[in-house]
Amino acid sequence: MEKEDSIVELEERRVDKESQPASDKLGEECGVFGVYDFDGGDVASTIYYGLFALQHRGQESCGIAVSDTAGPKGKVLSAKDMGLLNEAFTPEILEKLKGDIGVGHVRYSTAGSSTRENAQPLVLNYVKGTLGLAHNGNLINAPELRRELEYTGAIFQTTIDSEVIAYHIARERLNAKTVEEAVGRAMQKIKGAYSLIVMSPRKLIGARDPFGFKPLCIGKRDNAYILASETCALDTVGAEFVRDVEPGEIVTISPENGIESDKSMCIPQEQHARCVFEYIYFARPDSYIDGMSVYNSRILAGKFLAIDSPVEADLVVGVPESGNCAALGYSLQSGIPYGQAFVKNTYVGRTFIKPKQKSRQNSVQVKLNALREAVEGKRIIMIDDSIVRGTTSDRIVHMLREAGAKEVHMRVSAPPFLWPCYFGTDVPAREQLIAYNRSVEEICRIIGADSLGYLREERLVEIVENRGICKGCFTGKYPMDPPCEDIRGEFDH
Repeated sequence: MEKEDSIVELEERRVDKESQPASDKLGEECGVFGVYDFDGGDVASTIYYGLFALQHRGQESCGIAVSDTAGPKGKVLSAKDMGLLNEAFTPEILEKLKGDIGVGHVRYSTAGSSTRENAQPLVLNYVKGTLGLAHNGNLINAPELRRELEYTGAIFQTTIDSEVIAYHIARERLNAKTVEEAVGRAMQKIKGAYSLIVMSPRKLIGARDPFGFKPLCIGKRDNAYILASETCALDTVGAEFVRDVEPGEIVTISPENGIESDKSMCIPQEQHARCVFEYIYFARPDSYIDGMSVYNSRILAGKFLAIDSPVEADLVVGVPESGNCAALGYSLQSGIPYGQAFVKNTYVGRTFIKPKQKSRQNSVQVKLNALREAVEGKRIIMIDDSIVRGTTSDRIVHMLREAGAKEVHMRVSAPPFLWPCYFGTDVPAREQLIAYNRSVEEICRIIGADSLGYLREERLVEIVENRGICKGCFTGKYPMDPPCEDIRGEFDH
């Protein structure tokens, strides 16, 4: 948390968090999406549908900012609000967002409180014009950069580290020849995880941190270029995939030069540290990240679980939705039939990623119900993507037993969480993690399963076909030194 927060604000947040049961699911990342239509067509509706495909990455707030490159330089129209896209945007609002260049964002907060002010994209007006910025990730040096700016007179409107990035880009732009040069200079100061989309009056810029924690890709539809967190968003708007933005790369999109690339911030591939949870859980299974199918990664994880943690059973089931692919992989490898054990209420959404929601007690029952006809009298292998605190797992195991399951064997398509995350994934302090100071057997007893097996840590590299990944939340070994301050905003260090 920011140390400058008032005691009252800190107390309000503490009370708010204590008034609700802790969620057992990971908080999402954020989703970013930008478009530049060289033919001058309005892009707001394309951004809206692109963000719709990324809604799974954040349901807390959303926003769109657009500009007309043929109109008054620096004029930006924007709309943002709390909640889902279809709650925040009406046809009337979209109709007013006229412009051929724009950027959008869906948010889940890992740092900074859940308020409308913290919704993105951020729009800055400064000496050189305007900047629109959307950011996915978490900076580990945001507090010190923020204080440095405040002591030189900067006034912040939000509590998010994205505003720190925007300020640094704007400040560097004063002495840089181009906005992309300013982005590069800012990247030399910021540390941590980030995929950025920056809209200037005449350019769309994408940037990815040197370790490649967060995904970012380039697409093209007719004469419009697109930047997006995941390839599934390109599919949704009918765009073709061009390529991924490489870790450390800055791409600049303009009608004059098409796609320009600056790789001066790139580091050797062996140092890359993609968030492995993009493949295990965050990304949609129909997305590809850095050339690897998310679906195939999850199938592989399930197959490895079947090889390393076999058990005799009658049915393999997944906890919807992210456990389903791994469950199918387990079934394919083991020969045990794959089936459906849960009916999911499609209209609930991912209730656990609303950090300030106060009535989570029955969220599992609201979202899921067991199919008695499918599980009664059977030995069930249940696959889930992770166990964080264990509060959801024990309810789901109990649900299967109530529906008549004879045995419930739980398998997890990730290793045990032992350390917090500082790079944008909402993994809490160690004391809140069920695996901290507990054996697998102890965890198994706590959640009430007949047996429990996790994905082995050495399998992680195999499920992403030897790409560089971050395993810090499993091993405590991070790609860069973790911060001295708790920059995650939601949990005590």
